[in-house]
Amino acid sequence: MTATHTTNSTVSHAPVLYLALDLGTRDWKLAFTVGLGQKPRLKTITARSTLSLVLEIKAAKRRFGLPEDAPVICCYEAGRDGFWLHRFLLDQGVQNQVVDSSSIEVNRRQRRAKSDRLDAVKLVQMLIRWHNGEHKVWSVVHAPTVAEEDARQLHREMIKLKAERTAQANSINGLLAGLGLCVIVDETLPTQLENLRQWDGAKLPPQLHQRLLRELQRWQLIDRQLRELDAQRMAKIRDDQTPHVEKVRRLLNLKGIGENGAWLLVYEFFAWRIIKNRRELGSLAGLTPTPYSSGESEREQGISKAGNRRVRWMMTELAWGWLRYQPRSELSQWYQRRFGRGNRRLRKVGIMALARKLLIALWKYLEGGEAPAGAEEVGWDNKPRFRAVKTRRRKELSPTG
Repeated sequence: MTATHTTNSTVSHAPVLYLALDLGTRDWKLAFTVGLGQKPRLKTITARSTLSLVLEIKAAKRRFGLPEDAPVICCYEAGRDGFWLHRFLLDQGVQNQVVDSSSIEVNRRQRRAKSDRLDAVKLVQMLIRWHNGEHKVWSVVHAPTVAEEDARQLHREMIKLKAERTAQANSINGLLAGLGLCVIVDETLPTQLENLRQWDGAKLPPQLHQRLLRELQRWQLIDRQLRELDAQRMAKIRDDQTPHVEKVRRLLNLKGIGENGAWLLVYEFFAWRIIKNRRELGSLAGLTPTPYSSGESEREQGISKAGNRRVRWMMTELAWGWLRYQPRSELSQWYQRRFGRGNRRLRKVGIMALARKLLIALWKYLEGGEAPAGAEEVGWDNKPRFRAVKTRRRKELSPTG
């Protein structure tokens, strides 16, 4: 007992101020403490007020009797506020962690008290546990740089615009469905509307006709923006010599992978993340299995879906395309042996397994140059879209036109 007591007394811990932030739209809840036995000091400041945040940190150091240069360890949940606050705190000398909210443990009671104050208190308690070495208490988000975050805007905007364009086209056809009519939404819509006739031979009602033309204008705006972004991306793939675009071109060399999939995979994952192993890669995409085994009850609950939803969606599409365009590859043959003769549900389960295997294979291909076994490579500049552009540019440069 004496020896143990003597050993512990010689261990010195530098005073640390722990801070957890619960970020809201109007207010931020701040919870300060210096240890698990200390009641947290709770404060509320106006959202996004960095001056108030700095002043509260100084006031908390005085309240707990800490020196002005005492280290501050902070955390907040990843969400709508993004990473600007993380960069600000690092600039202020604060050791900050952005926490994946889906990885935070919660009380399993069906009904439990929930408030911003309780969230902040819980976060600061878990922050202490994390700092004391319990690193599995939650998952820390890897924050991208400003440039890395900005590079993701192009494909994310294109995804958003495609959804808006589809919604606009559905809106036009939805209005016409009330009259028993249907059209193809494109630039010829005004002519189609003039020629449309209702069941009794009457033209479209004038107010509806005008509304459909306004709907078309919105569709045309979205379509024009989408085509401009697509042309911008195509130009970068052809001419840009940066390492990130080179990875895009390498993925495009594989048959069955187009510019949408290659660009998204590189700029969401492979351009800036340092991936340690295949398990981490599968977890980042939310493609890891979630078995349930308790006593005699055992079942599979499906994939976790806790990762990047854009990559998960794209890998599902690429997996179906891989079966079609790379039937001789080992991955496609593995799928056909194990799931190809099953029912619809089994094939859908198998496609998620194939998506995970394909994602790992593409990562190995980019990192080590090892192409998926049996996969066919065609060359990115030989694919139809790029070949058409190359032919058109050659004709423009030809003296005969």
